[in-house]
Amino acid sequence: MAKYVRTFEVATHERAVLLVDDVYVKTLTAGLYRFWRNDTTIKIVKVDVRQLQLEVAGQELLTKDKAAIRINFYAQYKVKDIEKAVLDNKEFEKQLYVTMQLALRAYVGTYTLDELLENKTEIANAVFEDTKMAANKFGVSLLNCGIRDVILTGEMKEIMNQVLIAQKKAQANVITRREETASTRSLLNTAKLMEDNEMLYKLKEMEYVEKIAEKIGEITVNGNGGMVKQLKEIFATSK
Repeated sequence: MAKYVRTFEVATHERAVLLVDDVYVKTLTAGLYRFWRNDTTIKIVKVDVRQLQLEVAGQELLTKDKAAIRINFYAQYKVKDIEKAVLDNKEFEKQLYVTMQLALRAYVGTYTLDELLENKTEIANAVFEDTKMAANKFGVSLLNCGIRDVILTGEMKEIMNQVLIAQKKAQANVITRREETASTRSLLNTAKLMEDNEMLYKLKEMEYVEKIAEKIGEITVNGNGGMVKQLKEIFATSK
């Protein structure tokens, strides 16, 4: 009987619209369907009802401050109304893609580059809300969406790298100046204490002489006897 029968299979994760002579008859669930092979036209349009992902990739956009960027955007959705998706809309996936693309362009154009990088989640949520109602018209339930990547063009990438380097250098200079100020303040406090305390001054002097003596193996002094005498007195005191 196989040559007299037309067989159609609908998988577990699919639903199908049955058209007889191009007229909608019913929606088919998972299973195996057989029809007599005759002059009647039988068409089955299948739709995947699992959670699906739509990629809006490589969108070249201009921000409010005229920065050229590329954005990779994604959305997750499920087909909820098979009849509406297939019968009332032609290529509902493409329509969903274009709707999301236009919403993304509209929002990106209202943000500067810095604002865009800081508010990616807010932009994604705004696109989600705008696209959700349109998706219902396509028989689709939009689950979530987000910005995956923000890619700078060649020139913008170089400019941003220069800005980042300048910012890091400025931060390093601030830290260096802060450390220098703290060191100077410490030296000033030490100097004031030494000025008021002769014994502390002598101890500090001995400390530096000891450090010098540790780092040298031999001292040669050229001059009169007064210099030798002074060095002798210093090392004698340090002991």
